[in-house]
Order: sequence, then C-alpha cells, then structure tokens
Amino acid sequence: MGDPNDVTRRTLLAGSAVAAGIATAPALAREPITPRKTSSRMIPKMPVSLTVNGQAETLDLDPRVTLLDALREHLHLTGSKKGCDHGQCGACTVIVNGRRINSCLTLAVMHEGDHVTTIEGLGSPEKLHPMQAAFVKHDGFQCGYCTPGQICSSVAMLGEIRDGIPSHVTEDLGHVEYSDGEVRERMSGNICRCAAYPNIIAAIREVHEA
Repeated sequence: MGDPNDVTRRTLLAGSAVAAGIATAPALAREPITPRKTSSRMIPKMPVSLTVNGQAETLDLDPRVTLLDALREHLHLTGSKKGCDHGQCGACTVIVNGRRINSCLTLAVMHEGDHVTTIEGLGSPEKLHPMQAAFVKHDGFQCGYCTPGQICSSVAMLGEIRDGIPSHVTEDLGHVEYSDGEVRERMSGNICRCAAYPNIIAAIREVHEA
C-alpha cells in the first residue's frame, strides 16, 4: 500500500471533480432550470394581402406563421393538409402564381400580393376540375389525405411541361415532352401512403390527353 501523503496529479484531479459535483448538486436541486418563455406580445403582427382562390384577403399575422397555417387556421381552407410539416410529403401543396409550392415551408408574409390557389379554388362538388374528376374516375385516392396536394401538384405539373420546364429525367432540355416517366419524376415529391400511384398516373394521363 502506497504512502497516503504521496498525491499524484491523477488522484488530485479525480478528487476535485467529485468535490465539485457534490458542491453543485444541492444548488441544482434547489434551482431547477426552466425554459425561457417568449411572450407573443413582443412580436408585432404584420398585415398581409393575398388573393386566395380569386378573392382578396388581408390578414394580420405573426410573421412566423406559415402560408399553410394562414390558409388553414385564419382562412379556414382546410383542404390543404399538414402532413410532415417538413416539406417531405407534399400534402400541403398549393399553387402560387401558377407554380406549386409546399406551403408548410414558406411564410405567409413572403407572399404579399401573390395569387394562391388551393384545392377549394380548383373546382366545386357541383363542377369538378378535370383533374378532380379524373382522380375520381381512376380511383386515384384511398384515404384521401394526400389527395388535395396531389391534385394541386398535378395541375401545376402539367403546366410545367407545357411551359417546357425540364426535369431530371428530361432527355432533350430544349424540347420537353409528356411521358409517364416525366410525371413520376415530377410527382415524386407527393407521397401517397396508400400507394395509389398507378391510378394517379392514369388520371394525370387522361387530363393531359384531353
């Protein structure tokens, strides 16, 4: 057994760490860490003017509100769905100025003056949009949760092909042609967990051919 007076650097550091832990433990127990609260009153609201489904809308919004939440919670247009809330499933797809976007990934205040079309603005039960009618005809949905985003994306996607915008599978960048391969690539951001993909492709093909 070694001399108790022989203190090494290692034993000194170990003893100091133990002593420090014992000293701070009661203080930590007495003063629990609580999350800092931020009052919503500290963040001023901003006026946002949009044209949604052909109707002018002006909202006073927290600048952190997404376009999706503005549509669902403030305008009560609940057709656009909140799926992953990370831009990975496409359930929230809407059409802004003719182009499809994931509305969960963009802030409403970024769209001042923009024209927004949701599933409610494409058609009505009395007069379906051709894409809506094709989805019904070809059974392009099962649970239906992703369907509003699928339909909005399909409509805008056909517009991209008509406008000659290429995709990753376009062979001739100067001449974009419709094909099932183009549709699959362009619609890959819209997830159908019920796996109705063949029927969705058939519905889109019918609208294109018409």
